[in-house]
Amino acid sequence: MKAAFDHLAVSAASLDYGARVVEAALGIGLESGGKHPFMGTHNRLLSLGPGEYLEVIAIDPEAPGPERPRWFRLDTFTGPPRLTNWVLRTDDLAAALAAAPPGAGLPVALERGPYRWRMGVPEDGRLPFDDAFPALIEWQGDRHPAAALPDRGCRLRRLEIAHPKADRLRPLVPLSDPRISIVVGPKAIRAEISTPHGDWWIE
Repeated sequence: MKAAFDHLAVSAASLDYGARVVEAALGIGLESGGKHPFMGTHNRLLSLGPGEYLEVIAIDPEAPGPERPRWFRLDTFTGPPRLTNWVLRTDDLAAALAAAPPGAGLPVALERGPYRWRMGVPEDGRLPFDDAFPALIEWQGDRHPAAALPDRGCRLRRLEIAHPKADRLRPLVPLSDPRISIVVGPKAIRAEISTPHGDWWIE
């Protein structure tokens, strides 16, 4: 089974507010994303280079609520926009979920505009290890959001996932990427993003 870093998710109480906070932090404008009817959410995006991106995601106030908890715990999200989740892509979602810890989700077929994917969606919206475990995604076909985004010169330099049980979490993550570290500490997700204006941390 192959897995690779796909994208970061910054959750927000409102999409406009979340986008403003990220744009101010990085000095880069975000692009329009789209709506996720299955979850009643919408997003805005930033390219992090080929095959990688950052999304700001929030509940879409114009969409009907889903019949299940929304992903990334958005139903109970409060406070300022922050980096809440990270996502790995795989070419075999069924195998990835079978090897994942309990609670990583069931495979759900999703779409947004021209994009089609399958994703492990937890029934209660909560990923293992207090959301420190990555969401797992399998893109369908040859379309990927990052390919349609303008390259603003932003790249992921480092991603640090801290958790009190990091030693148990680390071997469960199907990824070897020198940019990504899983360390012992209070639960936190922090990313260093390089931009044309310098390197900046978001968390």
